[in-house]
Amino acid sequence: MLRLALILVIGLSALNTAGSAFAQVDTFEFETEEQQQRFRRLSNELRCPMCQNTNLSGSTGGVAEDLRREIHRMIMSGMSDQEIEQFMFERYGDFIFYRPRLRAETVLLWFGPLIFLLVGGLVVFSIVKKARTSSAGTLSEEEQQQLKELLQEQSADNQ
Repeated sequence: MLRLALILVIGLSALNTAGSAFAQVDTFEFETEEQQQRFRRLSNELRCPMCQNTNLSGSTGGVAEDLRREIHRMIMSGMSDQEIEQFMFERYGDFIFYRPRLRAETVLLWFGPLIFLLVGGLVVFSIVKKARTSSAGTLSEEEQQQLKELLQEQSADNQ
């Protein structure tokens, strides 16, 4: 049984290694180190529209490959980072950014967790406040009289 598990683990790791060996690697040539750094930064900050939660540099999808090629072309043609980001935004919307821009459409995305935390805190505070006031309530005179009678009956039975 142990031998079978060992063979299975070795086989799966060999498949994983083989898959990564065939992964495509983009090689882009740049005139300056600054252009290369800009390319890396943009590729790391922009999300692959096809892979959902992978940046362009980490994705092996065809769309990511095309977008990396497009970024390289735009950098080489002299476009600024803001122009490249605006191009990507116009084409793919806020989804392309890992950190979407703060706009009217994204206010809930940015501040939603804080709003939910504050509302939850207020709910918990009101529940605790109600619990304290209701548990510390006083008995009416009639209820106090009934309690005295019950305690007297119990003490008489115990004697």
